[in-house]
Amino acid sequence: MFARLREDIACIRERDPAARSAFEVLTCYPGLHALVLHRWAHRFWGLGWCWLGRFTSHVARFLTGIEIHPGATIGRRVFIDHGMGVVVGETAEIGDDCTIYQGVTLGGTALVKGAKRHPTLGRGVIVGANSQVLGGFTVGDGARVGSGAVVVKPVPPGATAVGNPARVILAEVDAAREAAAAKMGFSAYGVTQGDDPVSQAMKGLIDNASGHEHQIALLWHAIEKLGARARELPAADCVPQDAHTTETFDAERLNRLVK
Repeated sequence: MFARLREDIACIRERDPAARSAFEVLTCYPGLHALVLHRWAHRFWGLGWCWLGRFTSHVARFLTGIEIHPGATIGRRVFIDHGMGVVVGETAEIGDDCTIYQGVTLGGTALVKGAKRHPTLGRGVIVGANSQVLGGFTVGDGARVGSGAVVVKPVPPGATAVGNPARVILAEVDAAREAAAAKMGFSAYGVTQGDDPVSQAMKGLIDNASGHEHQIALLWHAIEKLGARARELPAADCVPQDAHTTETFDAERLNRLVK
């Protein structure tokens, strides 16, 4: 028990620059107090002493403002920062090294008893202040939930969920799209992160243009193979009259349209 307590204090001092000493963390951090009391409540719950487990969690809620159901499973080195208003449901599972800020709800949407109604957080998940994670799905390892987000579907490992309802942002996909846009001299950075119809249209255009660039490169490669034959023909016969031999992508015009 004391080893776990020392581990919890160490993780809080590592993640919170405001923590000045182990004694301060031990006496003044309600997140730590809530976790210690939850371990007792969870033990009572596992022994079948359900009323005592619920009463212990109720006392913890009264003292800390953090409500954790005794049936919830919480891993090691979990840090509940500030913590006021945090609610963790019965079938919720929180992995090791997670960080949870104030006002977070790990809640359920189903009313079936015995079912997995609450979310599972993988290792190292960060859940921002006042966000709601609702349902029996998994938030993958290393994922982040932005402040005020309402998450109702799974979040892949390493991704970020923001907004209401939350949309999942994959860093690799966004980086690839921005790189393709930069090559064309145009980037809709100001609108790409939203759900605005213009934003979605621009995303599609950039992805489509990137694919066209690849196809054009393949066509030019094929034309080069026919270069010997093409050189035998007059220049006027080599290029169709309606062919575009110069770039016509007007980035400034598109910028004006989306402002």
